Amino acid sequence: MRRIGLAAGLLLAAALAQAEPLDEQTGQLLVNAVEAAYALDLFNSRCRSDQSGRRTDNLNKELVSRFRMTVLDVQDDLFPEGYYRDAQARMQRDFLARLRAMGGCDGAKQARLRDELTRRYDTAMGEIAARP
Repeated sequence: MRRIGLAAGLLLAAALAQAEPLDEQTGQLLVNAVEAAYALDLFNSRCRSDQSGRRTDNLNKELVSRFRMTVLDVQDDLFPEGYYRDAQARMQRDFLARLRAMGGCDGAKQARLRDELTRRYDTAMGEIAARP
């Protein structure tokens, strides 16, 4: 009986720790990281035939281990759209408009868009890793 009480107490403590609200700065950092990962994965999918989505997967692992939330949680809870599908649709529209403005994949490659997106993603991941 005592073990059940201890287990319930640990579960409650874990739930409360998870429920702590994020400060605005951390929330914005997570939104930026999700947008950076999504844009880089879209570029790789569209212009490099790389469908892996590994940047979003790597970010998801980091979010789960540090904040006990997923990319979808960030999109649902912290993005202005309030629903992950709407957030993803907006990010895709924005990216495709940018890609079109650059002249498609050839123009984006000449402008070294992948390098820019990679720097943004790496910076966001570094900022997350530096959080206590």
